[in-house]
Amino acid sequence: MKTTTRILPLAIALLSSLTLQAGDNHSHEKKVPGPNGGRILRSIEPHAEFFVTADRKVQITFLDDQGKAIAPAEQIVIVTTGERSAPVKMTFAKKENVLLSDQSVPAGNNFPVVVQVKTTPDAKTLVDKFTLNLSNCPDCKLAEYACICAHTH
Repeated sequence: MKTTTRILPLAIALLSSLTLQAGDNHSHEKKVPGPNGGRILRSIEPHAEFFVTADRKVQITFLDDQGKAIAPAEQIVIVTTGERSAPVKMTFAKKENVLLSDQSVPAGNNFPVVVQVKTTPDAKTLVDKFTLNLSNCPDCKLAEYACICAHTH
């Protein structure tokens, strides 16, 4: 009985500690915008900026370790967005030092986005998912999908 009364509080303390750690899985890293004011995709190496142009095309700019634009190499990018019932699948072509989508983002302001990048034709596909909210943030003035503020969206 004494062993049980000693182990139980230790087990509860251990579980509480694990629960607190699991709940703190958000990043404390300072957010910075991409060179064009877009969202930096950190799950991709080299990092890339996802930016929606004025004509609603998606521009992908690859970045060096200092956040400066570098020319794309062999990367293959596919972006899927739009309504889930009628998704738009975009492919990309090199234009100067960026990749530019073949299609525009559909009308509207709030869509799920799946970005798939292969760094070389035979490499594993890297995936980044987020919500493409094109409304402007009232604080940092960037589009919400690229917002660098600390508030939640």
